[in-house]
Amino acid sequence: MRGEQQAPTDLHLVGELTVLRSKSMDDAEADYSWRIDPELAALDATRPVTLTFTEYLRYHRDDVNYPSPWSVRMAIDTIGGHHIGNCMYYDINTEKSQCELGIMIGDRDYWSRGYGTDVVKTALAQIFMTTELERVYLHTLSHNYRAQKAFIKAGFTPVTDVKRDGYEFMLMEVWRPEWEAKNPDLLTSSSNDAPAETAPAPTSTSASQTDADPLLGS
Repeated sequence: MRGEQQAPTDLHLVGELTVLRSKSMDDAEADYSWRIDPELAALDATRPVTLTFTEYLRYHRDDVNYPSPWSVRMAIDTIGGHHIGNCMYYDINTEKSQCELGIMIGDRDYWSRGYGTDVVKTALAQIFMTTELERVYLHTLSHNYRAQKAFIKAGFTPVTDVKRDGYEFMLMEVWRPEWEAKNPDLLTSSSNDAPAETAPAPTSTSASQTDADPLLGS
């Protein structure tokens, strides 16, 4: 049984290259363009959205106005404010003390430039510094070596191969003790002056494929 917790509603998490913020209605047009893209859908082990933009807008509005207590959805902006993708942690289970992470860099101009790794580091800092969850895991397609490399760089460890719905995934995870051991400066900063709702800048896919997004660029 999943334990319910209050989801943050006004996030603004600053990394080295990116800002993770709460989703807004202004994100709908870019999100829709990524959801109907066949290449992005293939990397997400799913099919492109076939809804019209008007239909999609209704779902997007519900996501923004009625956030789930078991997931936290965030937009990815560059430091300059350009929306380039989305990130979420979901299937939050307080009984098992874990959640799953999903990320998509939808703007191809930002693939293979370190943005995805920065997003994952920032998201992990948010999770481990503002919740009591002990484990974060993800599933990425087994042949997506670029994503796996970026996840490892951000702190994840490969665990095992998983077959589901005709796809092969690599299950990866990171536990709180190992994350804390690699980020003592963040813990010191948090104990001194970091706001509870905002993770400081880091120093250094899924139970439901319709919810998760793979890392498309490191």
